[in-house]
Parts: sequence; structure tokens; C-alpha cells
Amino acid sequence: MKKILFVCHGNICRSPMAEFICKKLVKDMGRENDFLIESAATSTEEIGNDMHHGAKAELKKNSIPFEKRSARRICSDDYKNYDLLIGMDVENLFYMQREWNKDPDDKVKLLLSYAGKDRDIADPWYTGNFTDTYNDLIEGLTSMLKTV
Repeated sequence: MKKILFVCHGNICRSPMAEFICKKLVKDMGRENDFLIESAATSTEEIGNDMHHGAKAELKKNSIPFEKRSARRICSDDYKNYDLLIGMDVENLFYMQREWNKDPDDKVKLLLSYAGKDRDIADPWYTGNFTDTYNDLIEGLTSMLKTV
């Protein structure tokens, strides 16, 4: 079983969207039993909060099922418990590598790098544009799933 943890700053927008989109994509592939897919934050700002209402609306608009959840922060055990640790932006990668001692097993990746792009997933917290975020996530996730 491949264990994937998606990570963003607060775990209320990008990383939970990635989690639920990825779950839907692997289910559509008939591979939902091949994966454990979860998400977390690099900060403590939103711990315990559910997903942002804009993220929920975008997922509903695109027929992506989701459930109520609580934001959590990454912890040292995540490094040994997951095969892939996928950050939404380069700042996330910085804090992830700091938490996990510079990523000695090369598990930490930027999501859009799977699509051959060296840029961040659009952050809807600042723009309010959850559609751009959704489109970035689809591009990164479909490319990532071709490799795992």
C-alpha cells in the first residue's frame, strides 16, 4: 500500500482538496485499496478546523466527495509512516524538510513537479480563486498517479 500525505500551510484549503481529489481519482481507477491518502499542515493556525467553505464548494462543483475533517499539523512520525510527502508550495517544502531532518529518504516532493512544473499550487487563501487551485491539483495529481 502506498501512503501519501499532502501538506500545505493550514490544512484547510489546498492539502485537503488534494486529499479528496486524489481519493476520487484512485477510486475511479479501481485502486482505492492500494493507497492511504491523508493531509496535514505545516503551521498550527488552523488545527482542529474543518475544510474552508470555498474548498468544499469547489469540490462539490466538481463532484468530488469529501467528509468533515479536522486540520492537523505534521509530526516527526509522519516521515516514517508515509511513502510520499507532497507539499503544495516551496515554503511548505522548507518547513517539511526542517521537521524531517532534510528529507534523507527523498520522500518530500512539490506536487506540480510531477507535471514538469517548478511552481506552487495556487493558494486560494489569498486569491479566493478555488477553481485555479482545483485545476492545479488535477494537473499535479494526474501526473503523480502515473508514477505511483
